[in-house]
Amino acid sequence: MNHLGVIGGGGWLAGALLRPVLTDRLIKPADLVLSSRSGNISGYEAWPGVHMTTDNAILVDACDTIVLSVRAGDLDEIDIDLRGRFVISVMAGVTVEEISDRFGARRIVRAMPNACAEQRLSFTPWCMTDDVRDPEADFARRFFAASGRQHFITDEHELDYFTALTGSGAAFPALMADAMIRHAIEAGIGPETAVLAVRQLFLGAATQMASVSDTPADIVELFMEYHGTTAAGLSAMIDADLAHAIFTGLTAARRRAQDGAD
Repeated sequence: MNHLGVIGGGGWLAGALLRPVLTDRLIKPADLVLSSRSGNISGYEAWPGVHMTTDNAILVDACDTIVLSVRAGDLDEIDIDLRGRFVISVMAGVTVEEISDRFGARRIVRAMPNACAEQRLSFTPWCMTDDVRDPEADFARRFFAASGRQHFITDEHELDYFTALTGSGAAFPALMADAMIRHAIEAGIGPETAVLAVRQLFLGAATQMASVSDTPADIVELFMEYHGTTAAGLSAMIDADLAHAIFTGLTAARRRAQDGAD
């Protein structure tokens, strides 16, 4: 890519994606242009060559690759012509067809990273239109690989589901972690100790699940077979239908994604 422009470059997601890319030198600071309505863009002090503007038209004129990183609800305020540009969208709930109809682009990648991108731990599924060129697809692959694990999919409709499932980042696990912390505090554990213990538990659990061949279901079954304290807790959670609560939450999140809201 010659020059990369990011509309919504002042947002948290843009920063989470771009800082790993800049660190890895996939993009030179001088070749990066960021736009923001407020003109207030921070987090790039380590790369003083990055260009910033409040004018999206100037950004588009200067760049051959455009990243759309704005809220779906703000899309109506963006009036630009992206014909002839390679477009990467990380907007939730905005289809490739809508992007094409609004802005005239044909070479489009649509992706759904999450808030773990800056820690290089995002799971980022992405799809593309048939018009995307091989070098552009390779750039998209490397761009998202810089912030975690990228995964190419062929069915755009799956992105709505991934918006609900993995687009949440730490939010859903954090809800369970918060419940565990509050339970520990009610049991008499000091708040600081409770937070430290649960944070480390989730870090260890995530690392283990990512590094072993056993599925999460296999791990649950392994502990159930011991018939110990963990099995007792798992049995109570299963009896309380924890899975139903999770299914209900994911269904609601997926419905919102399909409605075109983020």
